[in-house]
Amino acid sequence: MSFDEFKPLNEKSLVEYIKATPALSSRLGDKYDDLVIKEVGDGNLNFVFIVVGSTGSLVIKQALPYIRCIGESWPMTKERAYFEATTLRKHGGLSPDHVPEVYHFDRTMALIGMRYLEPPHIILRKGLVAGIEYPFLAEHMADYMAKTLFFTSLLYHDTTEHKRAVTEFCGNVELCRLTEQVVFSDPYRVSTFNRWTSPYLDDDAKAVREDSALKLEIAELKSMFCERAQALIHGDLHTGSVMVTQDSTQVIDPEFSFYGPMGFDIGAYLGNLILAFFAQDGHATEGNDRKEYKQWILRTIEQTWHMFNKRFIALWDQNKDGPGEAYLADIYNSTEVIQLVQEKYMRSLFHDSLGFGAAKMIRRIVGVAHVEDFESIKEDEERAVCERKALEFGKMLLKERRKFKCIGEVVSAIQQQC
Repeated sequence: MSFDEFKPLNEKSLVEYIKATPALSSRLGDKYDDLVIKEVGDGNLNFVFIVVGSTGSLVIKQALPYIRCIGESWPMTKERAYFEATTLRKHGGLSPDHVPEVYHFDRTMALIGMRYLEPPHIILRKGLVAGIEYPFLAEHMADYMAKTLFFTSLLYHDTTEHKRAVTEFCGNVELCRLTEQVVFSDPYRVSTFNRWTSPYLDDDAKAVREDSALKLEIAELKSMFCERAQALIHGDLHTGSVMVTQDSTQVIDPEFSFYGPMGFDIGAYLGNLILAFFAQDGHATEGNDRKEYKQWILRTIEQTWHMFNKRFIALWDQNKDGPGEAYLADIYNSTEVIQLVQEKYMRSLFHDSLGFGAAKMIRRIVGVAHVEDFESIKEDEERAVCERKALEFGKMLLKERRKFKCIGEVVSAIQQQC
């Protein structure tokens, strides 16, 4: 069987592909009799195969030339696999404890072979729905975001290297355009792709489409998303892109990666934690009202920002005489001016993160792609009550984000919304 042109794999052809690829076959000890192959691609875009044998395991992810959850009527470049593999390797080099290793990439087949995150790893979003606490989650995600964002920014790059990297990732334009549409455009207009918990949220969805102040703010964020090549961001860093155990945190699926605003990654992650918070009442039972768990989520939100802020500044301080050309050492040459610059930079990043987080919350309630946190609440009316609280908070946060001086004030505002 030849693999010199693109073809979607099935379980049978996948085995042939692995046999023909030493970087993959060696991971299985060249033994195929007892292989168990399971297709688990429950996302919107790709085939994902878990391959487990007696002597090894791996994951094969193959991009399709269309959006899987919609079909061939919505074409999508399979080149996204190249950007995903490149980012996994780059981010994996910067944060190896929190990114799975890539074993093999085939651009023609749009295929990535990588480490299988074996059980008990589960998708973080599923853990949040189940009410499971993860003691190292805030620390691990803060570390991942600080390292991947700092070391791919002009705080560490010279401008020549930065522009070269930006140019390469401009090729991921289709995925960026998809984000532009589903996050920054569709929720604010009538679109056949939009959906919400109807009829309960009909008026709420209409209110989003008619809110002029909201439209001004989302236009500013869309402009920043499209124009600000600040760092190599994951581009889709929600709680479905993180796999966890009690002591492991792994970030997956960076196919939307490009050089964009840092706050888009931080905001996507924190915004999805806020969605998880507002969904908890819909998962409460007689034996567990989820109140303690809601407090854990709030602590995690607060700790994540505090730890990220601390680690990002520490990396900045450690590398202030390095190759980065954003703030040249012979100009920013005193403790006072460096501190002023850092305070302004982090304040702007904080407000960017709040804005993007709010935008991601809104789109998950009245846009095309929703979240399991809410979707798994069976009763429509109960789900709508939870979603409305999240939507109202997201709208407020988007419009008033600049008034918040610290993450503690945001957490207080979340509690008041309840």
